[in-house]
Amino acid sequence: MESQVRGGTRWKRFAVVMVPSVAATAAIGVALAQGALAASFSVSGQEFKVTADQLDGTGFSQYGALDSGYTLSGDKTAHAVAVSAFNEAYIQKMCQSVVTPNLPFVGTVTLKLTAGDSSDKSGQVYAKNLYIDVDDLGTTSAEFGNIDIGVAAGDMKGGPGPGMKGGKEQANPYGFGQQAETAKLTGVQQTAWATTAGTFKLPGLHMSLSKGSGKGVECY
Repeated sequence: MESQVRGGTRWKRFAVVMVPSVAATAAIGVALAQGALAASFSVSGQEFKVTADQLDGTGFSQYGALDSGYTLSGDKTAHAVAVSAFNEAYIQKMCQSVVTPNLPFVGTVTLKLTAGDSSDKSGQVYAKNLYIDVDDLGTTSAEFGNIDIGVAAGDMKGGPGPGMKGGKEQANPYGFGQQAETAKLTGVQQTAWATTAGTFKLPGLHMSLSKGSGKGVECY
């Protein structure tokens, strides 16, 4: 069975692209010579924005959870998120940005990262064993293959349980979940709080710092 759902439906809130927090740019830079960031890679604590032209993934699963982080004013807060996972994903033209406000003598600064600007998968961002905590997402279209909706989160292949993400989020294994063999998302825009990755390859990685924030400085 194959299920295809277009943007404008509730899937815009459920489908997420798996990308890491730009706060880890320094760690990523260390791995550039090898072209991959491998082993346990985890970043969390501050909201960041992500866009992508397209995501092709396999082994998709998703469930609700509570996560903790910090607002731009520095206050710690708890928030509801949708934790999403892919066994593997290829991401075309990824952009990621995070804002640091009110730096002494500088003001607000936006750190932006771009990678994978290629129509061929060999030049796209590649991710393996990725999990992300997202609180808002929109796509222009979303297509799922062999989807299973309404399964208990603890019964999913990528659901919460021993050996899974293991971050600060709190998930109910008996709560609502869904999974699909494949997922194809286009025109992705999202805000997220945390991510964990096993392996991340970022061809054509570029980082920039700009004063200010908002449209034209951040990814969107």
